[in-house]
Amino acid sequence: MQNTITRTAPSSMSILLPLALAQFICSYAASNMNVSISVIAKDLGTDVSGIQRTITFFTLTMAALMIPGSKLTDIWGRKFCLMLGLTVYGLGALIAAFAQGLGLLTFGYSLLEGVGTALLIPPVYILVTVFFTDLPSRAKSFGIISAAGGIGAAAGPLIGGVITTAISWRASFILQVLVVALIIVLSRRIPDPGIQGAKPRFDVIGAILSAAGLFFVVLGILQSGTYGWFTASKDFVLGTTVLIPQGGISPVWLFVGIGALFLVGFFFWIRSRERAGKDPLLSIRLFRNRTSNLGLVTQNIQWLILQGSFFVISVFLQTERFQTTPQLAPIQTGLSLTPATIGILLSSAIAGRLAKRHSQRMLIRAGFLVTIVGMLLLFLSLLTTSILAFIPGLLLMGLGVGVMLTSSVNVVQSSFPEKDQGEISGLSRSVSNLGSSLGVAIAGSVLVTSLVPEIKSYPLALITLVVIACIGLIAALLLPPNPVQSGTATQTGEIEGKA
Repeated sequence: MQNTITRTAPSSMSILLPLALAQFICSYAASNMNVSISVIAKDLGTDVSGIQRTITFFTLTMAALMIPGSKLTDIWGRKFCLMLGLTVYGLGALIAAFAQGLGLLTFGYSLLEGVGTALLIPPVYILVTVFFTDLPSRAKSFGIISAAGGIGAAAGPLIGGVITTAISWRASFILQVLVVALIIVLSRRIPDPGIQGAKPRFDVIGAILSAAGLFFVVLGILQSGTYGWFTASKDFVLGTTVLIPQGGISPVWLFVGIGALFLVGFFFWIRSRERAGKDPLLSIRLFRNRTSNLGLVTQNIQWLILQGSFFVISVFLQTERFQTTPQLAPIQTGLSLTPATIGILLSSAIAGRLAKRHSQRMLIRAGFLVTIVGMLLLFLSLLTTSILAFIPGLLLMGLGVGVMLTSSVNVVQSSFPEKDQGEISGLSRSVSNLGSSLGVAIAGSVLVTSLVPEIKSYPLALITLVVIACIGLIAALLLPPNPVQSGTATQTGEIEGKA
């Protein structure tokens, strides 16, 4: 028998504002550091590679702990995890702001902010799903959250560049502390939805296996920019020992292989635990829902092409267009990406109205088509000398991605009842983070390829991303009819298309 939840959706922005700000500040933290690497390294008396490792560790921490963090929402409560995550994140930002060495910066930014993000992001999506039960209001809400994430990712380099240039890189962390403090105050008005059913036991072994698996997979992907995807472009050294000589298989596959073994072990562990009647970290049934599986694929590819395209355009503008003013290049690049931010804002603003008129499946397909057209225009823009030529392509890409992000999240989250929201939220966020890492890694590896001259590597990278976007479109075409019915968003998990 289906258990339909009849909870009235909040009518004000009192719930959405703190949740959107939480998503924004986490996306901002993941993108703003890139423009300040050399300044931070000089101030802390370290090298650029040390700061890059700190940024990488933040990504790894967040990716590895997102699924365990989401499971804790079913044990400790959604609002409690949100507030705890904000507190840990704010403390990390404060420590990073006053760090006098690389170690303290890594502890504050990479570890504490990474842990805080893993704790607070799953509740953001769970609370939207729980409180907004009809499709138009849920689509509008996810549109606002997705827009906040997209703006944080797109505007992070611009905001970080302006603050670093005008004040200091430390001021960027102080800004995060202030925003987090504001979110905590605003979040006090969010009702606590409580916990559905009995509290599950935390699966410690499952958490270790999943965290280790995701850690090594993402670590391997991030190594592609240094060693290449297939053959090692230089010796892979551990200590003083050369593990893989130049020309051997890339260490990317060493790390990905280790991660895959952990994830296979994780799958068998949760299956045996579920068969024994115990609480697994993730239920196997989450992977049996065809609609959700295809939605997750589209989600992954959306973040992949968004972050990958931003990376390609940013590197191209800084190295080929703004190379004469390197001190202003981060700000100029951030401003140049503004059309994409505007596109995401516009499409997210009308997400509710679009959901009333069109199915989520059609919106995802349309979003991919618009994004692909935008990326092809960006490809042509690389062949011109005018910065203005990038505006149509970036605007279309922003519009397309904004539509897709909202609809894909809605499809995935609405595929399961409220009691499963903790697990699917963590899985969804992990898939999105993996897409972001893949986007930068794939684009970066194409840019440093020796197969074509450097100037031709930029168009090649964009064409590669277009091909991947076409794969996402195919996944969208395979979505079952009406995965989420117009006008109604289910919380009982009765969505069609289960494998």
